[in-house]
Formats: sequence, structure tokens, C-alpha cells
Amino acid sequence: MSGPSREARADALLGTASEEKANRLKIFLGAAPGVGKTFAMLSAARELKRQGVDVVVGLVETHGRAETQALIDGLEVLPRRSVEYRGKTFSEFDLDAALVRRPAVLLVDELAHRNLPGSRHERRWQDIAELLDAGIEIYTALNVQHLESLNDQVRRITNVTVRETVPDAFLDRARDIVLVDLPPRELIQRLKQGKVYVPETAAAALDAFFSPTNLVALRELAVDTVAGHVDSDLREHMLARGGVMPVRRRVLAAIDGHTQSEYLVRVARRIAERRGAPWSVAFVDTGSDLDKARRERLDSAMRLARRLGGDTVVLRGHTVADEILAHADREGVGQIILGRTRERPLARMLGRSLTQLLLRRGAHLELTIIATPAERAQSRRRLRMPGGRGRRGEYIYATVATLIAFGLSFIADRYLSVANLALIFLTAVLVVAVRTRMAVAVYTAALCFLGYNFFFAPPRYTLAIANVDDVLAVTLFLVAALVCSRLATRLASQVESMRAAHAHARALLALGQRLATSTDAAGIREVGASALAHALRCDVAILARDASQILRVAAASPHDIHLAPQDFAAADWSEQHAEQAGRYTDTLNAAPCWVLPLGGESSALGVAALRFDAKSDEPDPDKRSLALAMAQDIGQALERARLTDELEGARVQGETERLRNALLSSVSHDLRSPLASMIGSAGTLSSYGDQLPAAERQELLDAILGEGQRLDRYIQNLLDMTRLGHGTLKLNRDWTDVAEIVAASVTRLRKLFPDLRVETDLPHDTVLLFVHPALIEQALFNILENAARFSPPDQPVRVIARAHTDRQQLTVDVIDRGPGIPEAERARIFDMFYSVARGDRAPQGTGLGLAICRGMIGAHGGSVEALPGDGIGTTIRITLPLPTPP
Repeated sequence: MSGPSREARADALLGTASEEKANRLKIFLGAAPGVGKTFAMLSAARELKRQGVDVVVGLVETHGRAETQALIDGLEVLPRRSVEYRGKTFSEFDLDAALVRRPAVLLVDELAHRNLPGSRHERRWQDIAELLDAGIEIYTALNVQHLESLNDQVRRITNVTVRETVPDAFLDRARDIVLVDLPPRELIQRLKQGKVYVPETAAAALDAFFSPTNLVALRELAVDTVAGHVDSDLREHMLARGGVMPVRRRVLAAIDGHTQSEYLVRVARRIAERRGAPWSVAFVDTGSDLDKARRERLDSAMRLARRLGGDTVVLRGHTVADEILAHADREGVGQIILGRTRERPLARMLGRSLTQLLLRRGAHLELTIIATPAERAQSRRRLRMPGGRGRRGEYIYATVATLIAFGLSFIADRYLSVANLALIFLTAVLVVAVRTRMAVAVYTAALCFLGYNFFFAPPRYTLAIANVDDVLAVTLFLVAALVCSRLATRLASQVESMRAAHAHARALLALGQRLATSTDAAGIREVGASALAHALRCDVAILARDASQILRVAAASPHDIHLAPQDFAAADWSEQHAEQAGRYTDTLNAAPCWVLPLGGESSALGVAALRFDAKSDEPDPDKRSLALAMAQDIGQALERARLTDELEGARVQGETERLRNALLSSVSHDLRSPLASMIGSAGTLSSYGDQLPAAERQELLDAILGEGQRLDRYIQNLLDMTRLGHGTLKLNRDWTDVAEIVAASVTRLRKLFPDLRVETDLPHDTVLLFVHPALIEQALFNILENAARFSPPDQPVRVIARAHTDRQQLTVDVIDRGPGIPEAERARIFDMFYSVARGDRAPQGTGLGLAICRGMIGAHGGSVEALPGDGIGTTIRITLPLPTPP
């Protein structure tokens, strides 16, 4: 195989060079909100700032997250512009200010944002396109559900229609796409902790968008999107370096303006993206008038194709197939995508349908026929028996086939003998037998026998037969017709059985695959209800007991299903006895639903209530077997989820016990020190009280009082931390000067480290915090103690407090001159039980001090982070909100 031509390599090299100059876009792509896209973008920006790059924050949405807000500190922030809309004032990204400032790298969050009316551009991605054209490198963030080509998939997965979308063609301008992801369990935990939405919004999001099943599907879409762009970049670079690449043939989607047009456009985009090929959409105008609805659908599909980066063309001619093939030859099309065409039966019989014409004349092309979800559902509803007809339709079909056989026989009568005419009727009987039931085939055989005898066997136009040979021929014809119809019907029945078995296996396989991706009981029930309703064509409700042990609907398909009181009674009996109940059974059969247990007698995991149409017959054995098998699979999945939760609970209980033991060990020193001082002072007073001067006795009494008060404060702090861990801590806030908190913490530290030098740099003016003073003092003391243990004896520990009134924040930096903390471990030092060795010093303590500190600061809406020191050592920064004092 020869390599690419010199011209192709030259074009690829020029394209790569221009891409390095023009594509200065870096997108942080997330699978869902809250995975940390903005955090990752700001972290990358801070690293660039450390390297000396001119980085400016154009617009970043922190959504009230303290850890994200802390990353903005030290970065230049571009002021926003004010916009008046409907009597209210809003702040928006200032595009003109960014163009005037022209930094090397600009951060612009929320790529899919829609600008307020009156802005220069309707969408933020258009603002970013203008900045890219001006030569500014952009860092931005985007969730995968906002991609235009994935809009329909996201709607089917989450039942949520995303209104703000970004054209996929815009992603082609990205030089780098960084996938930011979190496992569903961690993301849901962040949501419950209020780190994604406020609690009221978070509860609704958990029930709708943020289900584990939805998150798994969105993660797959995000990975596929990034993989597709990686493949595209690889192809371009291989071609630029002379690698052998296949010729990229254009993908063409042929639409007709019917309901499947937009679906075909999105499918064409995804196929072209996977192939790395250009694509276009064509419509053939044959001169016929289009109704208003069809014209609107056609225009909408064309607009969607242009937004997704494809070309659109309108062809004009009398024959659709000829125009499509001619256009394909002109434009180098390699694949044609079209939907299931609506053709007349006669056109299909004569081989003149669009699909058959394209297959016959376009042998060099790849033809892909797409059935839309709506058409597939309609086809399934029509599928009853082989041939897709009801009982009346089967007899009509048999009569039409018999009439056709008569017509052909009258035409052939002048050329063939009477015996040969029997073969035409025999063929008609076989055609009907293959596509219908035995009774219909016998009906066809009787019609053909009587007609053959009446019209063709001499004497004609009478049922009498004059020749003995003709009697034998007619009799043999009837026997052959009946035997052949019997064999054909048996074969059709076997095919139908195999088809039902295949559908049975396919439904169980699909259920197993979906259950494997569900991580909790709620997701398993949702998947199970949807799968049962889809496979059995009925309404399904899965019931489970809530915290008060009342049986309630936990999942349903459709979601608005209502059960009768008899259904709940049958469900309760079925769960208790692990047997079927309700309709089609001998137990509580007045219930409208057929109830199946999902667990055994030893583990009641709920029931599945299946409600078929009231006029429908009892499910056949195949359908009953499928329902029982699917219910068993759902029950096993629920059992696995229950065991997993129990193991997780046991693990958490073990970690809790470990935490309790470690906490007791870590506080023993702080409890023992004041007790030892109090015991010593009290012992001295008891033994030598009469011999001591009054001043010394008073000093010992003051020491006992002071140490007792300090011990009381420390125990109260521990109790507060316990309540903080359970989410029941009530902060007793008060206005406190930051200088008093720093002074109290330093005083406590000097009692433990008398020789340590502590240098403080505090604001000259009074800076008031609205906090719980004891908790903040304890947090600062933990950090100071940690710094003191690792600082050299001759080096001081510095405490610097700064008020940032523009951001309404206070930062307190504790700086030591110790060996420092490796960059990879700075974020982990705040985890419980984690201790890091610094220099030649082994890890000390239990690793709870900084973890307790983060909990105390976080309860006040602040954050704690570890930063590199000034060339050596470590800086621990506390950031607290600075409200306006009354």
C-alpha cells in the first residue's frame, strides 16, 4: 500500500501548523455537574501562573464552593459588566475588556451559557470564538450533556431536555480536551454534602438527573467523545508525518422532511466523527409540493446539520435515486445513510423502491438504512403472527393470493396443459402456508381445488370430472396442497418458536447488562421496571418497604402508574410467602395486577406488579417464563446490592471504631497535661499550704483554675467535633477580633514549646470575624503545633493574617522553615489517619490534627490548603469569609 501523496502531506503539515496557531482552546470536559471541571481548570491556571505565564480569570462560577474560590486567590480577575434585563441588574462576561487586556491565557467558565439579550453574541461559545480569532488562548469548562449531537441521547437517558447546547464543530477547534470525572458514588456523596447544589435543589437532582444509572451512561458518552477527538488528532498527525491513512470518503445523509430527519442528521454526525470523515445532508426536490409541517421539519433538520458542522445541499430532479447517486459520484461519497422509506407494495414487488435502486446501481457505495425509535416501536406493535396480520387480514391475504393464481392461470391456459396449471395453484398454497396459519392454508387449498376443478378441469365450468386421469390429478393436487401447507405451517411455527426464544434470551441479556451498571437498589429497581415493561408490553410497578416498613411503589414504568388496594394486598401476601399472587393466580386473583416476588422467604426484597390490558388474555407460557426469569434476575441483583451495603456498613463501623481509638490516643496528651498541672498544684497546697506565702498560694490556685478552664474548653471542642461529624453541630458564632484568636493560639503553643520563636504579622486595624471563637482557635492551634514539630530549633514560625475586602475574605498563613511537603502529598495531609514524613523525621501522631482543623474551618464556610513555602518549608493557609460587621 502506497503512502499519502506529497500534496496530502503538505496540506496536513500546513494544517497542523495553522492548528498550533489558531486552535488555542483547552476544554475541561465533565461527565456531569459537580465532577470538578472548574477546580481542575483553576489548578492548571495556577500552575501556569507559577511558571510566569500571564493568566487572567475572565469569568469563573464558583457556585459558593470555598475550595474553588480559594484557587482564584493570587490570580488577576477581569471585572464583569452589568446588564439590565427586565428591571433587574445582572453581571456578565466582559468581552470587550478581555480583548483590550489580551492576556496570554484567559479563563472563561460555562461554555454552553446563553448570554442575556442585548449582548454581542447569543452564546458564550461565540464570545470565545472571537477571543480565539484574536489570538488569545482560552481555558473553558463544559459538561458532555451540552453537546448538540448528543442532545437526543441525553434526553433518552435522563428524560431531561438540555436547552443550552454547543455545536460539535466548535470542539474541533480545541487543542486539548481534558476529561474530568468522578465515580457515581463519590459524585452523589458530594451532592448530598451540598457541594454541587443547595440542599433543596440537590434533593430534586438526586431523584431525577443524578441517579447512578444516568451517571454511568453519561460517563460513557464523555469517554466516547474524548476518544473520538483523540482518534481525529492521531489521524491528522500520522498523515502529516507520512503515515499511511485510508482515503476519507464523505458520509451523506439523505433526508425527506419526515419525522426521522433530525434523528438521521445526528446519526450521520456520530458515524462521520467515528470515521474521521467529512459529512453532508442532502434533500432531493422532485417538484412536488411539501405541506407546512414537512417543510418546517426539513428546515429544522438542515439547521441542525449546519450547527453540527455538516454541509447541506438541496438537489433537484425527477428521480430521487438518480440524483443521490450522481451527487455521490461528484462529491466522493463513500457511505449513504437513509431512513426506512415509505414505498408502495407494488414498487417493492417490481424492485423499484429507493432502497433497491440504490443497492442495484450503487454497488461501489456503502448503504446504511436507519430505523428510528418511533418506527421500531410501531413495527413491534404490528408484529403478531408471521406476516404481521390479524385473523381477518390473513384470510384477505389468502383470497388475494388465490385471485392472483387464477389470473396467472387464465393467462397461461393457452400455453400450458391442465396438469401444469395445477403447479401455479400449488405455489399459491405454499406462499400462504408459509406466512399464515394451518387453517388459512387449508382455506386456500380448498379455494384453489374448487377453482381449478371448475374453470380448468374438463368439462369446464362444472364440478364434474369426465376423465379418470383428471380425477387422479385433482385428488393428488388436493393432497399435495394439504401436505405442503401442513409442512410449511410447522416450519413457520418452529421459526416463530426460535424467534421467541431469541427474544427471551435477548431480553435477559439486556437486563443483565443494565443491572450490572446499577450501583444501588434504587437504580436496580428503576432498571428492572423499565426492562419488564419493555419486554412484556405492560405497566410495571416495583414495590419495596420504606423505613417505616410500609410497602410503597419504589419504581414504575410509566412513572404515573396507580395501583388498586387489591394490588397492595396481593403484593403484601406475595412478599411474605415468596409466591405469585393477584391476577392469573389462585391467590387474591381479584387484583388487577399479576404480582411476582423478587426475593426468597429469608430475604424479602419487594415485589413486581405487572398490569396487562384488562381485555388481554392470560400470558402465554413463553411470556410467563420470561417474566419469572427477569424477576429472579432483579431479585438477585437486589440481594447483591443489599450484601454490598452491609459490607460497606461493616467497613464504616470498623473505620468508626478505629477513629474512636485513634482519637482517644491523640487527645490523651492534651488531657493529661492540664490534669498533671492541676494535681501538682493541688498537692503542693495540700502538703505545704500553711508554710507558703499568700502570694504563692494564690498563684497555685490561679494555675488550678486556669488549667481547669483550659481542660473544659478542650473537652467542649471535642464534643463540638463529634457533633460536627454527625452534622448536628450548632455554631455559637460571635464577633471576634482575629488578633485575639491568633494571640490565644500562640500563647497555648508557647506552653508546649517554650523555646520556639513565633513571629506574627497582623492587620493594624481591627478585623472582626463572625465565628465560633473556640473552634477557630483550636484549628489554628493544631496548625501551629504541626508547624512547630517540624521547624528547626533556630527558625521561627510565622503567622501572617491579611484581610481581602474586595473578595470579603480573610487569609491566615502559618509558615514554617521545615523540610516541606512533597507536592503529590499536599492535598492528602488533611485526610484522617494520614501522616507524612518530612525530611529525616518519621511520621508522628495519628494524622487527625489537620483533618479536625479542616472540619472546623469548613463548618464556617472556609477552607484550608497546603502551599509550597518561600523556597523551603510549608505554608498552611486558612481562608475564612469576612462578612460586614453590624
